[in-house]
Amino acid sequence: MTAAARPTQQTGTPVHPARLSSGFISGTLTEPAGRPLTIAVLGAGARGSAYADLAAERPAKARIVAVAEPRETVREAFSARHRIPRQGRFATWQEFAERPRMADIAVVSLLDADHVAATTALADLGYQLLLEKPMATNEADCEAIAEAARRNDTAMAVTHVMRYTPYTVALKQALREGAIGDIVSVQHLEPIGYYHFAHSFVRGNWRRQDGSTFLLMAKSCHDIDWLSDIIGLPVRRVSSFGSLTHFRPEQAPPGATERCVSCPVEQACAYSAKRLYQDGLRHGGTKRYFTRIISTGEPTEDAVNAALADGPYGRCVYHSDNDVVDHQVVNLEYQGGVTASFTLTAFTPVQNRHTKIFGTRGQITGDGRFIEIYDFRTERTTVIDASLDGSSAAEGHAGGDEAMFNAYLDALHSGRGELIVSGIDASLASHRVVFAAERSRTTGTVVEL
Repeated sequence: MTAAARPTQQTGTPVHPARLSSGFISGTLTEPAGRPLTIAVLGAGARGSAYADLAAERPAKARIVAVAEPRETVREAFSARHRIPRQGRFATWQEFAERPRMADIAVVSLLDADHVAATTALADLGYQLLLEKPMATNEADCEAIAEAARRNDTAMAVTHVMRYTPYTVALKQALREGAIGDIVSVQHLEPIGYYHFAHSFVRGNWRRQDGSTFLLMAKSCHDIDWLSDIIGLPVRRVSSFGSLTHFRPEQAPPGATERCVSCPVEQACAYSAKRLYQDGLRHGGTKRYFTRIISTGEPTEDAVNAALADGPYGRCVYHSDNDVVDHQVVNLEYQGGVTASFTLTAFTPVQNRHTKIFGTRGQITGDGRFIEIYDFRTERTTVIDASLDGSSAAEGHAGGDEAMFNAYLDALHSGRGELIVSGIDASLASHRVVFAAERSRTTGTVVEL
C-alpha cells in the first residue's frame, strides 16, 4: 500500500492521486468524491486563514478539520470560527505530523523556512498538499519538495495565484487568438507600495534573509512565475541588479528615535507606523489587513497600541534589523530570443502591477484589471475589463486566491488534474529562475539555465 492510499482516521475513502502525462503532479480520483474533502491548515496566519475562509464558502466541497498554530489565541479563534474539535488542534506542525493522517489535504502556510520539513513529511504521510509560495528558501529544498511529491504521487499545487486570476485568463486568451502576433518582449513592474514594504519587508517576517529568504523569492516569485506562464517558454539567461538603498540607519531623519511612538519627527515621516496602523484601525482596505496582522486578530485600540509600543511593527524603518533589498531589476532571455524586463520596488503607492507586452502585430498594456490591445494595422485600441481589481493579498489578489483554491478543490473532487496550473513542475522551474536571478545579483554575472 502506498502512502497516498493509507486510510484516514476521519474521512473514509481517501483521495488517490496519479501523475498526469503533462508532467504536473495533479490530483485525480479512483472514484468520485461523494463528500467534502477534509482540510488541515498548518499556520493560521493571514494566508492560512484566507484559504480556510474560502473553504468555508464551499461546505459541499471542503471542511476544515484540523489546525496547527503556535499562537494559542490565534489557534483557538481559528478553531472556533471553523468548529474544529479539540483533538484537531495542535501547537506545532510536528505534533500534527506525529498523528496518523487526519485529512485529505494539508494547507502548508507556515513560515518559509519550515516549508521543506513539513511538506516532505506530510507528503510521505499521504496528504495532498496546497503549498504557500515560496516553495522553500533554497534550491536544494525546492528539489526535495518536488521529489517528495513525485515519490508519493502527491496532488500538489503551489499558490502562484496570479496564474488563476480572471485578468490572466483573459490576457492569455487574447494572446492565443493572436491579438498582437508573436511576443517579442515584455516590460513588467511590481509596485510593492511604500507602507506594504515597510510592514512586511522592513518591520515584518520577511525583513531578513536568514529568517526568511531574499526579497525576489519572498515577494516576486509570483511575477517571475507569471511571466513564464504568459510567455510560455523556458528561460535561457538571467541578469539582475538591486540593493538596499533607503531603509538604513544613515538615511534616518535627524532626531529619529528607535520607535515611532516616541519619535519627535514621526508626524513628518512617510513610513510612520502610528499613522499606518491607526489608519487601519479606523478605516478599511489594505491598511486594515496589515493592522489585523499586528493585532493577531480583529484589531482594537489596545492591541494596536501594545504592538506599537513593544512589537517589531512599532520600530523605526531606519533602525530595524532588515537586510533585504528595497529595489531590484531582472532581465530575462527566453528560448527563441524573447526578452523580458522586471522591476520590483518599494517606492510606489500600493497599486496593481503594470505590464506592457510588445508583439509583432501590436501591443498590450495591462494593469491587473484592464487589458488594452493596440493593433498596428487598424491603429485601434480594444479594451477588455477583467472586472476584478486589487492585486494584493489583502484584496484576494484580484480573484486569484479564490480561483486557485477552487481549482485545486475541483481538481481533486472531479479528477480533472488540468485545473491545477501551478503544479510542482511549473513551480519548480520558475523558482529555479528566481534563484538564478539572485545569483546574478550577488555575483555580478549573467547566469545561464
